[in-house]
Amino acid sequence: MKQSESQKSESPSQLIDARIEELGDWRGEMLSRLRTLIKEADPEVVEDWKWRGVPVWSHDGLICTGETYKKVVKMTFAKGASLDDPAGLFNSSLEGNARRAIDFHEGEQVDEEALKTLLRAAVTLNESKVKR
Repeated sequence: MKQSESQKSESPSQLIDARIEELGDWRGEMLSRLRTLIKEADPEVVEDWKWRGVPVWSHDGLICTGETYKKVVKMTFAKGASLDDPAGLFNSSLEGNARRAIDFHEGEQVDEEALKTLLRAAVTLNESKVKR
């Protein structure tokens, strides 16, 4: 699937807005909520649009992605295996050496404070790698 001319001219934030609107169901609402929490956890986060339509959030390196599927919104942390997860949020992609993910299903509540703590830890990890 090639990017349309309009996609090439839109900012990543506009493309994420469009994806949320396009979904038009619980997945769009969940992606929007997760996006808000990411921005609350790290006001300096940078939004991007990669891999043919995946919202990406970065700060001194990739923090996480927000993928949408039929039955799940998946938040994948690039360095999740290196993060402490005392609240046990990670529930997917647990076998890898680097990534970890959280699958959100329709009707599930988000532990907002625990998620923001995890996001801040990912930013801190990225910053520690940059400063070396």
